[in-house]
Amino acid sequence: MEKLIEIIDVDKVYGEKVVLDNIDLNVTKGELCTLVGPSGCGKSTLLRLILGMEQATRGKVIIEGQNAPRPNKQRGIVFQKYSLFPNLSVLDNVLMAKRMCQSPWALIKNASSSEKDESMEYLKRVRLEHAWNKKPHELSGGMQQRAAIAQALITKPPVLLMDEPFGALDPNTREELQVFLTELWEENNLTIFFVTHDLEEAVFLGTRLLVLSQYYTDDRGDGFEGRGGKIVFDKALKFKGASTEIKDTDEFKHLIKNIKEIGFEPRILQHVKDFNLTHPDSYQTLTDIEYRQDSTNG
Repeated sequence: MEKLIEIIDVDKVYGEKVVLDNIDLNVTKGELCTLVGPSGCGKSTLLRLILGMEQATRGKVIIEGQNAPRPNKQRGIVFQKYSLFPNLSVLDNVLMAKRMCQSPWALIKNASSSEKDESMEYLKRVRLEHAWNKKPHELSGGMQQRAAIAQALITKPPVLLMDEPFGALDPNTREELQVFLTELWEENNLTIFFVTHDLEEAVFLGTRLLVLSQYYTDDRGDGFEGRGGKIVFDKALKFKGASTEIKDTDEFKHLIKNIKEIGFEPRILQHVKDFNLTHPDSYQTLTDIEYRQDSTNG
């Protein structure tokens, strides 16, 4: 299989704080990697390294055989915090993303009718067609996030990085966008990294589940906080989000139960047992001791 991304012996350090510690990961073209882990383990930092927004302190990030270049149209990202053009309507925000992907000098006024129709279709898929002419400041936070998702997805980048993109959405919209993302992934053979605190979402969407954590145990089973986040588990998945009905099957529920309770090795159970929590409560992915440690460290 075609190797698209190689992460080799990567550390990322800010001042004296080690955020990522000795990360090794190979990703082949077309994988949908879901990434879960306690708050502060370096999930967002890892995405920024792949995007090229930041450089590793040690080690290499290789994309298609070359050191990761600065951000370009080959890699798209949806952050936790949405980023929209404040002076443009919702439709023009999506249309601008489409046009700029073709050329940084592209103008909205030169957009074709087919480009406008496609932009409106993406707004329909994120349930924003009724707000097509509104400016971002006229939208709720969840609506702005949906606009940002449409903005990123319409460009169909070969590598798509998504940092808890559905965390602020209501359950129905969240599930609809899970299906939409899966359809885009299948149709365009995208390679996707998807960060979430929702274990059900991670299992439903992913072809591969990665657990990143800064908390480890030694050979005696005693817990401690390591230097920085490591990939402590890497599991192939098979559901791929074909239909939301799969979530109600015994097989799916059994896998979720195993991951929470016995599916992972006991030494990393604490890192995954609560990952069904959605973003507003994501701090609860830590144990009480770990949460106090994070609070003490600021």
